Amino acid sequence: MEKKEKQFDAVKMMRDIRDKISAETQNMTFEELKAYIKKQLVDSKTKLIGQ
Repeated sequence: MEKKEKQFDAVKMMRDIRDKISAETQNMTFEELKAYIKKQLVDSKTKLIGQ
């Protein structure tokens, strides 16, 4: 069986994004983290589930 080369690696992308967020938020207080999440949601125009 031939192994196809991936053109897009979703697992790598998810890990890269998680590492970036972890680096940006590592020393934040809970209140700072809530503000960070709120800003990210507003900037991306994403709504929380059930909102």
